[in-house]
Amino acid sequence: MSRPNLQIALDHNDLEHALADVFKVGPVVDIIEVGTILCLQEGQKAIRCIRGIFPEKTLVADTKCADAGGTVAKNVAEAGADYMTVICCATIPTMEAAKKEVEELQVELYGDWTFEQAAAWREIGIKQAIYHQSRDALIAGETWGEKDLLKVKKLIKMGFNVSVTGGLSVDTLKLFEGIDVYTFITGRGITAAADPGEAAQDFKNEIIRIWGQ
Repeated sequence: MSRPNLQIALDHNDLEHALADVFKVGPVVDIIEVGTILCLQEGQKAIRCIRGIFPEKTLVADTKCADAGGTVAKNVAEAGADYMTVICCATIPTMEAAKKEVEELQVELYGDWTFEQAAAWREIGIKQAIYHQSRDALIAGETWGEKDLLKVKKLIKMGFNVSVTGGLSVDTLKLFEGIDVYTFITGRGITAAADPGEAAQDFKNEIIRIWGQ
């Protein structure tokens, strides 16, 4: 079982504030995500800028693409993204078109997806899935529980590299002990901290404590 990655989600409204945070946390995290809001607001400029600052980091464009997969994927790849996200309700042709243009495609699991759909994604060669506790669900009072862990384990058994996100804190990481999580993704859990760099290091230290170097 390998040590999970730590990914920062830059869910900012503008590039200036995103850069202020990424300079603090970029050296600590393994993966940098240009979040959906930032993609919508700043587009390729944000991807190009962050790629220029951290050329050695894996960079994700969190487009949550639902259509025009090939075009969107080509655009973000040309800007410097390694991975791109598609929403789970996207069609197989949309995913296949996007998959041709980026190093890896990640399927975002929101709402009413099924394991039958997941099997179809694996059949076309998609390796990554992102399991969510959405912001709206968390606001409504939902928390991480056994039902989530069982789904994560089943996806891993199907052959996916599974990332998890949504309301994660340092304290919640221990819930996943013994599970081969690919990446822990957090945004405000780091960027909303008084010291984002220290917060990122706290996440990294806990991951190392549980999963080892």
